Amino acid sequence: MKKALLPSVVLCLVLLAGCGTSAGSAGAPSTQPPESPADTSAVLIDQAPWFATFRVVAGAESGELVLAASDGTSGEVYVLNTEGLSLDGPVENGELINVYYDAVLESFPCRFSNASAVEHTGTERDDRCGLYLQVLEDLWEVDSGLNTNLEELGVDFSGLTDLSDSEKAALTWAFGNAHGLTPITGTLEEIWEEGYLTPMTEPAEGYEDSVALYGWEGGCLFTLSGSADGTFRAEKWASGLGAYVFDACTAKMGEDGSWTYTVGAEAIS
Repeated sequence: MKKALLPSVVLCLVLLAGCGTSAGSAGAPSTQPPESPADTSAVLIDQAPWFATFRVVAGAESGELVLAASDGTSGEVYVLNTEGLSLDGPVENGELINVYYDAVLESFPCRFSNASAVEHTGTERDDRCGLYLQVLEDLWEVDSGLNTNLEELGVDFSGLTDLSDSEKAALTWAFGNAHGLTPITGTLEEIWEEGYLTPMTEPAEGYEDSVALYGWEGGCLFTLSGSADGTFRAEKWASGLGAYVFDACTAKMGEDGSWTYTVGAEAIS
């Protein structure tokens, strides 16, 4: 278990040997752009030596994009402000885009140095990260007393089977940023073992090791598990006697790549 999204100690410019990828594939950085309309490709070559492909997780509405690496293996989160950049059309959450830049700042979240252009890849849009952000916000609003005036926000997306590590990291950051908190990642048991929880009552003999008898003072853990392709579960937990669950949820993707969902059952404790 670890705290996520803490600022990096080192801030420096690192040329992306091993970070830049050609569209849709992982590998060494390329100075050649992917296939693109003739009226934009020459401009993109001149404007930036590197490009890489990212999934837009959030921020299309504001222009402050939260991005996940398209290869799915990186735990890094990337943020890009599109103001002043060359765009070949509006950017939407859930799509894959190529970003052209010179280098990346080694910070958290990572930011681009001399970003010059954003290009659509033309691949199918899939905004399931937007689906999960909506589920989390809906869960935040219901029985809101469990998460009012939070000082600490826990997240556990380890049970999601349809998101890459990159997408989970970006989803974590976007959710925490929306509420002004730096998320703490880990399962309920891991957060308990790290000392974030305190006993609610004096445990009875034989129940000293039961996490159900504990509570998170000033904190709440949000958990997602399952898959939008099957069924998934969302839960927020403040104590053994304070939790809310969306269970047996099902979702459907529309033709435009957006998602809607239905809660199968709700439970409270």
